[in-house]
Amino acid sequence: MSEPYINFPDVERLVVDQLKDRTELAGVVVDVQPPAGFDGTQRAVFVSRVGGAWAEDPRLDNPLVDLEVYGPDKAAAHTVSLVARALMLQLRGTVYGAATVLDVVEEDGPRWLPDYRHATASRYVSTTRLVVRPA
Repeated sequence: MSEPYINFPDVERLVVDQLKDRTELAGVVVDVQPPAGFDGTQRAVFVSRVGGAWAEDPRLDNPLVDLEVYGPDKAAAHTVSLVARALMLQLRGTVYGAATVLDVVEEDGPRWLPDYRHATASRYVSTTRLVVRPA
């Protein structure tokens, strides 16, 4: 007997779709990759699934999601990172398609992390674990 097919949601899209139109992030690019011409000084939040695993419970996924947050200077990047952090914690209970975010756990809060690809970048990175019940 085979295991039932599990339709895992695209967690990166889930987070982007939930954050990109929030008024708290007005004027901030929220996406999975930088836009053309990005130099690290724009206000931006980039979302990446960086790991996590299907839990012992066959109906739960535990993705780890990094937010790379940029701003024109360190203070601005820090401010955007704190807003994104707060909004991530509000994802608990979010229904996305047939999936539901059951829990949100901050694994590593915003930390300053220079971006060596962009010499003038101001960047903070954080990691959040979601507990998702797939469709």
